[in-house]
Amino acid sequence: MSRADGEHRELRELLGVAALGALEPAEHDRLQAHLDGCPSCRAELAELTPLAARLAAVDPDALDETPTPPPGLGAAVLARIAAEEQRSGPPRHRATPLPRRRALRPVLAAAAVVGVAAAGAAVGWLVRPVPDPPPLEPVSVQAVDPGVEARADLIPHTWGVEVRLTGTGFADGEVYRVAVTDDDGREVPAGEFLGIGNAELRCNLNSAVLRADAVGFEVVDDDGDVVVRSDF
Repeated sequence: MSRADGEHRELRELLGVAALGALEPAEHDRLQAHLDGCPSCRAELAELTPLAARLAAVDPDALDETPTPPPGLGAAVLARIAAEEQRSGPPRHRATPLPRRRALRPVLAAAAVVGVAAAGAAVGWLVRPVPDPPPLEPVSVQAVDPGVEARADLIPHTWGVEVRLTGTGFADGEVYRVAVTDDDGREVPAGEFLGIGNAELRCNLNSAVLRADAVGFEVVDDDGDVVVRSDF
């Protein structure tokens, strides 16, 4: 592994910590410098960031402590095992077969454990309270490219700001990059997307700029030309 590969791997391992907003200042500056030149890490951070926000919204006390498997789970497991036995036929090269009930016991036990665990997770998720939808802040959007129409909403988060962009006219297959500008004039990457022509495009873009510090965003094409601009 080259030194550059090793450094890339080390910085990539910081993405999860960055999504949680737990980086040290020195780590944050180092990772930010890397993100400015690494589209793959920017894209990965954009995927991790909203997941971290959802984890923070989970209330462990709201989960059911004694989940009950759904009705019919045991019968469904037994039926599936019986179907598999009929499909595969009698086992070969087995000189002393175990009694059927005894042979099935480990399989049934394992299936029951898996089934109860899955059912418990499902019940726990269903009983948790549904959080209120995030507040949407409509912002003005200027399409610099005459062939593009776009609108956007902002969602403030504890880790930064989310831009929900909707539009048409982004060239099919072309890569567009989005950056949020803070009040110091820095352009902080918010992710990338592929144009889909005249079809309506909807995408969520995330940037590590707090709403109080964000003053706008820009969408640029492959040539670096601004096609959409917004001032908050």
